[in-house]
Amino acid sequence: MKTKREATSLAMLGKRIAERRLVVCSVDVPRNEGTRRTPSKQVLLDEIAKAGGQW
Repeated sequence: MKTKREATSLAMLGKRIAERRLVVCSVDVPRNEGTRRTPSKQVLLDEIAKAGGQW
């Protein structure tokens, strides 16, 4: 089944998001505290940190 709307490009999506942010000003979104991570997810994040990445 086809949708009736045209596909939105990433460039257009970024533009729309930027416009909305100007209207609502700064929104403080709290980061996930990470208290319920699975062991495999924690290992992945630890490896990212060892490689110099920041999640």
